[in-house]
Parts: sequence; structure tokens; C-alpha cells
Amino acid sequence: MKKNLCYVIFWIAFLGFVVSAILQGCSYDSDLQSDEPLKLHFLNVGQGLAVLLEREGHFAMFDTGPDSVGVVDSILNRGIKELDWVLISHAHRDHGGGFLEMPAAIANEKLRVGRILVGPDTSKNLVNDSILKIAKQFNLELDTLVRGREFLFEGATLNCVWPSVYGRFGENRASVVLQILFGKSSAMLTGDIDTVAENQLIEFSPDLSADLFQVAHHGSALSNSLKFLAQISPRFAAISVGKKNRYGHPKPEVLNKLYSVTGDSLAVFRTDLNGTFTFELWENLGVIVP
Repeated sequence: MKKNLCYVIFWIAFLGFVVSAILQGCSYDSDLQSDEPLKLHFLNVGQGLAVLLEREGHFAMFDTGPDSVGVVDSILNRGIKELDWVLISHAHRDHGGGFLEMPAAIANEKLRVGRILVGPDTSKNLVNDSILKIAKQFNLELDTLVRGREFLFEGATLNCVWPSVYGRFGENRASVVLQILFGKSSAMLTGDIDTVAENQLIEFSPDLSADLFQVAHHGSALSNSLKFLAQISPRFAAISVGKKNRYGHPKPEVLNKLYSVTGDSLAVFRTDLNGTFTFELWENLGVIVP
């Protein structure tokens, strides 16, 4: 009798283990199916920069490209009705001009903007003045980012690593630099920082790195030093640049450095050659090109 009872207890325990394993497996599969990457769309805006961030139906923008290139229409044509935030890296029209065309869409209730993020750019120009007026007109939250500020976007951590609060910066050197961390994936958006800012940045953060690197200042030789690129050590590089632009961007010497650091010329993407392109940042897989 005792022997039979032991058999019964054994099989009950075994069946319980099997059922538990099946349920755990179903739960694991469900988690995998619900997982979505963080997408970075580098929009083809000519000689400028506009990066659209997307995850699970939420959108945000790092820079908006120049005005008169249809950035707002591009956003609306994608079915986007709301941007959680818009970040203008610095007050140059090739990075913030597109934002100056958003008020019409906001006024007509075609587009909603949650808040505006800017850096401490000391430049006095049309973009800076217009941002202040637009924020006031539509009662939009306006927040200034400096090194050390951190915020979240749909599970990703965004760290502002430049500019420092201790300096007064204008023009390109004032560009906000974001490091994006999402599980095993990382990316860096640099705006137009120059080599002076790059050198100070890696002095502040000697361990700074990223899988995906937005090439600074459209591939200018006044940015993208080999020392900086070697420190970041990206697997992929993204250049937002206009076809046959008058600056000669991206400079051949910068491309050679990028090829050397990434180890593959096919890892360098350019809007003048590839048009709009997208990278996917997966929590468990890293950065991939879809």
C-alpha cells in the first residue's frame, strides 16, 4: 500500500512539474511576441538632421531638419498624430527649421507635441527666438538639457552627456548629445558637436561607447576625430547629409576613419545615398538593420 502511495505522489509531482514548465514556456513565448524594438528612423532631409524615434506606438524627434523640406508632411503621412517630445540639439535651421513649421499642424489639431527639449545654446537667432514663441503660444513645456540629465522613452534610457552645465556654449559646440541605452543596444546622437566638444566629452566620460553613432556635423572634418571615434567604437554609423552639398560633406578623411573604426564600409549609412533608413535597437539582440 505504501509503495502504491509513493507511486501516486511521484506522478502527481511529476505532472505538476510538467504543467508548470508548459505554463512558463507559454509565458516566455508571450513575452517574446510582445517585445518590440526601439526604431531610429534617419529621415532624408537633405543637408540637415532629423531622427524619428519610435516604439510601441509612441514617437519623438531628435532634430527636425531644415524648413521647407516637408518634415511635418512626412510625419503626418506616417499616420503620426502625437510626438511625446521634440528635441532641438542646437539653434541652426538645418536642425531646428522643421520645427518652425509645426505650429500650423498643432493649431489645426493634426499634430500634438508633448514638450520641447533644448540645450543651453547661447546663440541669439531665429530658431531660438521662434522656439520660445511657439512654446508660449501653445503652452508647451520647455525644458533645457545639460550633462547629467536623464529621461526615459518607452523603456529606453536617454542620457544627456553634453553640453556641460559649467560652460557657456553657442553654435555647433552647444549641440545636445544623447546616449541611448536599451538593453543590449546603445546609440549616440551628436548633432553638430566639434572636436573641442568631442575631446572634453571623452575626458568627462572615458568609458563612453555606442553601437550606433550619428556622425557629427554631417561628416565634417572639423568633427569626428579618430580619437573620438575610436573611443565610441560603433558597429554602425549614420550620416545625414544632402546630395552634392556645397560643403563637400561627408569628407573623405572622415569616411576613411569610419570605415577603419567600424571595420566595414557597408556599416556606414548615408541619407544622400540610401535615402531614409532605419535602425532597430533590440533589448536582447543589439542593433540590427531591418
